[in-house]
Amino acid sequence: MKHTVSANWLKNMSFEGDIDGHKILIDAKPEHGGENKGPTPKPFMLLALAGCTAMDVVSILGKMQVQFDDFNVSVEGELTDEFPRHYNKMHVIYEFKGKNLPLDKIQKAISLSEDKYCGVNAVYKKTIEMSSEIRVKL
Repeated sequence: MKHTVSANWLKNMSFEGDIDGHKILIDAKPEHGGENKGPTPKPFMLLALAGCTAMDVVSILGKMQVQFDDFNVSVEGELTDEFPRHYNKMHVIYEFKGKNLPLDKIQKAISLSEDKYCGVNAVYKKTIEMSSEIRVKL
């Protein structure tokens, strides 16, 4: 399987990204010649990880018949100071809301995503220090 995306230049540092017909505006901050009309490119790496692992976890927990009221995945990325600036650390926070949530099944679903199913995580962990935590709220 092969994916192709595009970034079409609009003006200055502004581009219209296209992913399977879904349009996304990408821009730089004013101090870098942009107009801040959209996110900068690097955080999409964090979103790719969040989306990939979140979809895995929801799918796996569904098969385990685990129900929750709300679920959110946040990813914190730490950039290097030297150029080329890149993420050298990422921390994934899995937040669940619900009553009587089975922590063992949640941990199992996350472990399966991180170690087996999430292709984004598989690539990132080869060069980036990865960590995660689970937060459960009633």
